[in-house]
Amino acid sequence: MSVSRQKKVYLPTTTRKNQYITVGFPLTDEFIANYESLESCYQEFSKLVFETADKFELYNVHVVATDKLPVVRFHNEVYCFSTQEQLRFFYNPEYHEANSLHMVADYRAKKLKVVFLATGDEIRSNAANFHARIREFTQALLPQLPVQGLATKIRDHQHISYDLYAKNKGHKETYGYKLRALNSRYQHRDCPLPEEASALSYAMITMPIGRRIKNQLLAEKHENYNDSYQKVCQNFIEAAQSKQLNKLAVVANGKYPLVRNSKFDDLQSTNELQMIGFDPNSIDASPICHWDGNVIAEAIRFVIVADDSNISDGGYGRFMNQVEDAMRKFISDIDFDKEHVNLTIGFHQHLSYKV
Repeated sequence: MSVSRQKKVYLPTTTRKNQYITVGFPLTDEFIANYESLESCYQEFSKLVFETADKFELYNVHVVATDKLPVVRFHNEVYCFSTQEQLRFFYNPEYHEANSLHMVADYRAKKLKVVFLATGDEIRSNAANFHARIREFTQALLPQLPVQGLATKIRDHQHISYDLYAKNKGHKETYGYKLRALNSRYQHRDCPLPEEASALSYAMITMPIGRRIKNQLLAEKHENYNDSYQKVCQNFIEAAQSKQLNKLAVVANGKYPLVRNSKFDDLQSTNELQMIGFDPNSIDASPICHWDGNVIAEAIRFVIVADDSNISDGGYGRFMNQVEDAMRKFISDIDFDKEHVNLTIGFHQHLSYKV
């Protein structure tokens, strides 16, 4: 393989792209005191947000006053599902627009969060412009609020996801991606980031546990499945480390992994969310494994976190080739139905900073 080709990863044309950005404002007593009631606070704040967003051509905007975590996924139809801890948005960025307030009567949120879902058909190439417009929105909104000097934080989330075995299902066409780091990509598109911005990039691979996998990996008759999960984790760790990938995690306890920069974020897991912390600048990192030995998980999720050493020519193409090679090595010992079951790889790029 040529050097230039190694710097790119060739993904199926069926690859899906997402971007969403959140802007969070603390909901203080002083802030609420400017409104007749908590509900009117939410309503009037939302009205102001939607009017301001429209001026910057931001057309899929949600105000979340429930303290639930936004989770965004692609779907050809619009859905919004609420769990105890998550607000799950399903939408197609090419077609769907919305202005929605998500609240619960008499519930006082810790913060007001504005969620912007990217729209259009060129999500990655327009990502910097989308981010710049939201920064302009924030600068325009803050002076209009009844309280000044609020601690405001912007979080930018970008994902691409694809099936590692798309070719086995007939999707032969591919496209090369360098997967540039956010700071360099934004810099080249006239959207420089603050020096204190915290960035994190990682891959998450989801392996569904259907009957075929269950019978191979977890069918042994034991009082629990600890030994089986231990074997799965060890095989994954060995496959990843053979490709020089060392910041690793495995989650098989029914919770959704949230990967954060442990240098900046307080990590507390919940009933639905498994917090995983890595400092991308650290040299040493021990693998992290979470499982529930009493149950067979519906899916096992594998996490591989990138650091500066994984950037080649400003991008993560080589890193993702290593991720793919590691997963193929791991799967080679498993009778995996490549023609019918998706092994979904998601490449995540996150950044955050205070305004």
